[in-house]
Amino acid sequence: MVQSKWIQEQASQLVKGLQELVYRSNLIGSDRAVCNWGGGNTSMKTTEKDFRGRDIEVMWVKGSGSDLATMEAKNFTGLNLDDIRPLMERDEMPDEEMVAYLSHCMIDSKHPRASIETLLHAFLPFKHVDHTHPDAIISICCSDNGRQIAEEIYGSRFVWVPYVRPGFTLSKMIAEGVRNNPDAELVLMEKHGLVVWGDTAQESYEKTISVINEAEQYINNRMKEEEVFGGQNYESLSEEDASKVLAKVMPVIRGAVSDQKKMLLTYDRGEDVLQFVNSKNAAELSQVGAACPDHLVHTKRIPLYIDWNPQQEDVEVLLAQITSGIEAFKEEYKSYFGRNQNEGDTMFEPAPRVILIPGIGMVNTGKDAANSRVSGALYHRAIAVMKGTTALGNFVSLDEDESYNVEYWPLELYKLSLAPAEAEFSRKVAFVTGGAGGIGSETCRRLVSEGAHVVVADLNVEGAQQVADEINEAYGANRAMAVKMDVTQEDQVQASIDQTALFYGGVDIIVNNAGLATSSPIDETTLKEWDLNMNVLGTGYFLVAREAFKQMKQQGTGGSMVFIGSKNSLYAGKNAAAYSSVKALETHLARCIAAEGGEYGIRVNSVLPDAVLQGSAIWGSKWREERAAAYGIEPDQLEEHYRKRTTLKVNIYPRDIAESIAFLASSKSDRTTGCMLTVDGGVPAAFTR
Repeated sequence: MVQSKWIQEQASQLVKGLQELVYRSNLIGSDRAVCNWGGGNTSMKTTEKDFRGRDIEVMWVKGSGSDLATMEAKNFTGLNLDDIRPLMERDEMPDEEMVAYLSHCMIDSKHPRASIETLLHAFLPFKHVDHTHPDAIISICCSDNGRQIAEEIYGSRFVWVPYVRPGFTLSKMIAEGVRNNPDAELVLMEKHGLVVWGDTAQESYEKTISVINEAEQYINNRMKEEEVFGGQNYESLSEEDASKVLAKVMPVIRGAVSDQKKMLLTYDRGEDVLQFVNSKNAAELSQVGAACPDHLVHTKRIPLYIDWNPQQEDVEVLLAQITSGIEAFKEEYKSYFGRNQNEGDTMFEPAPRVILIPGIGMVNTGKDAANSRVSGALYHRAIAVMKGTTALGNFVSLDEDESYNVEYWPLELYKLSLAPAEAEFSRKVAFVTGGAGGIGSETCRRLVSEGAHVVVADLNVEGAQQVADEINEAYGANRAMAVKMDVTQEDQVQASIDQTALFYGGVDIIVNNAGLATSSPIDETTLKEWDLNMNVLGTGYFLVAREAFKQMKQQGTGGSMVFIGSKNSLYAGKNAAAYSSVKALETHLARCIAAEGGEYGIRVNSVLPDAVLQGSAIWGSKWREERAAAYGIEPDQLEEHYRKRTTLKVNIYPRDIAESIAFLASSKSDRTTGCMLTVDGGVPAAFTR
């Protein structure tokens, strides 16, 4: 049962008017069993002063593209009701004309475009109106016997409106239905949702909760858990086994769904998801159609169901089923588009947004982690609806033509246009070793600033987590993930690359940056010191590159690796034989991998910095004293020493290296591989030619 979250102590402190609407809207959106992500809309009617100081009646309504859970006052639109009410006398009004008309009714041109369902709120003569998509209500509205069920629950208190796409016609039907039923307390919109109202914000909100709970109680009384979705057909794999399988299949899925544009992946093993995917009826039920029109843009009309037996078939069979299933889904989607397209329509990527796998759970795709999770969140709602509906009758959905027209509806697509434009590294995942350090952290921030998602890998996991937290605070949840990794440990490297696949679906950019440095004359260089340099800077770079190369091959969408070498990759640094030798190894390893990676679209390049002291853990160690001693100067004279020896007379900073990494990882250098780019201010002894 859904719970009322209204706190009178908080509500009583609100300024009367728009603050009340914000509070109510946030409460409604905070429970996804009440309202979908991005869906539903709320309104209130107030008296305001217009630009001439006159009192006018204004309706505040949710702005298009907002989410009720996070809306603020700035996300609502104010409209002059005196300008809107005459529309009730019309017989029809096309969408384009309605949008244009409402733009003239706004009391402030800076407000967002009003909700698609603005007229629904305007035509109802109530101060507060709420439209939501509750699971229990849609279970009734998507049942083939829904109207009969509604009569049993609500008697004469409801108005049933046959399915009509949101807009003028639906708004007028609702208004007339309410006007013609003096007992009406709510409206049920077939295959769509719920509308309620009240004289106060609290009354409207509490009405939503009580109406939902009446429906939920009715459904629960008829639910037999052992018979849900026809009963169980498969057993779920353990978390450990499922993670192993997902680490193998996620990159394959990502490659298969990214033939037009790269997609990011997330997975979900919630109890409701596993109950559904393991059931006898999932294969059939999942193909009926969307549970709510609001889902279509994010989930497509149907998901891909993988017919795999987790108890009898192995991972290789699953990989084959996924590959063939995604290809078949894309071909069918192209046919679906061709059968229904209107002039001027441009097809979305044809790959599935929701993939259901028995024993495993659900894999979701999206242009970024946030959108992938939205697809998953909405399919949770679809599962809840199907669970309720099948306890009452048969699940029904929109027909194919209407599903297409909602999915490609200009008013719905407008919401997508409000998203920020995609940048250079949008849809890409970068894995940065030494991510907590000066160069690593600056690189993470630089790549994220142009759309990337990053894995901040470091032995110093606290530092890595701090970098990830700062990025997520600035750019949104899940844009960065921290992992603890010792690059010299094969199992840790493999686990970290697998973790990247589990969190984002795969990897596109590798920045091999983890480092250390020691300084000793050759006759004082111990085997321990030699091995330390070789293990971290040689073996470590090899292991990270090898595991990433495997994953990039699995994806089949190419990739870019950037190795952070050094001036010492070319220049025989005094008293640094171990460090200089392994830095030369790094750049040659990069060229070797570049030679092998070309046929797979995998580019490998190196950046050769010199003396990046700022923010560096290396230069905060004995290395500073050791290098100063090698040059016969004091440690605090090092920066000036390095500056003076360059032809450009400059110091090198982490941002300079991050910029060069971004260039080599970007499309600007997509014809470049096996390259060494010096970023050292000009040290003639280290010129590459």
